[in-house]
Amino acid sequence: MSGKKIAIIGGGNLGSAIAQGLLKSGFSKAADITVTKRNTATLAQLREQGVHIESDNEKAISEADVVVVALKPYNVKEVLSELKASFNIKKQILISVVTGILLDDLEKITLPGLPIFRAMPNTAIAIQESITCICGRNVTEEQTAFVKQMFDQLGVTISIDEKLMDAATVLGACGIAYALRFIRASIQGGIEIGFDARTANLIAAQTVKGAAELLIRENRHPEEEIDKVTTPKGCTIAGLNEMEHQGFSSSLIKGITVSYNKIIKG
Repeated sequence: MSGKKIAIIGGGNLGSAIAQGLLKSGFSKAADITVTKRNTATLAQLREQGVHIESDNEKAISEADVVVVALKPYNVKEVLSELKASFNIKKQILISVVTGILLDDLEKITLPGLPIFRAMPNTAIAIQESITCICGRNVTEEQTAFVKQMFDQLGVTISIDEKLMDAATVLGACGIAYALRFIRASIQGGIEIGFDARTANLIAAQTVKGAAELLIRENRHPEEEIDKVTTPKGCTIAGLNEMEHQGFSSSLIKGITVSYNKIIKG
């Protein structure tokens, strides 16, 4: 248990998922978490688990040690500007999980010198399997270690330079959609060669999960594992080569770069 009081400003999908993950992992007690939202009725499940549900952002922040901002990007300036007087530089950490809002922006909106982190998780945070990239300003090693430990409860955490945060958004957050689209295509192919949809779904999803675990647990490059499956004149290399002829890797790389350019150019 961290023992710190955590206020999550914005109880949408991501904010709620963070709260659930902190509870499931045992990192925080329900009584130490407050989640805010205008329509608090949608947070009934969290309330039933003992989480404080609040519509007053100012009250939530004033009682917190850690403030997690999980608002929509267009709401951040308006909401945080109104709450400027509620922040406490000496006792609080601010963590933003909002896409595209820079550390410089956050400091200008709140207080100069306030310890601020940006964190970029993905939707797998709901099952504690996110990859979360973090960076900070005005922060100590102890505060950084705490934030890393906090998000480690929700998956895997790495520290990066802020200049890479947009790239992390594409590769880690948008990447969930890319991986799911690959799985969906695999399911469609599986149905065409004879499986029912439910069975194809399970085989495709578990296969991708297993492939990812091979890389993570064994610290291997994908080509090392591909080489183990591609026997001479075999069906695997025939399929891979046909996919490459059709632009498989090229289209994925282009998709990633187009998503990145969309973020940086708006």
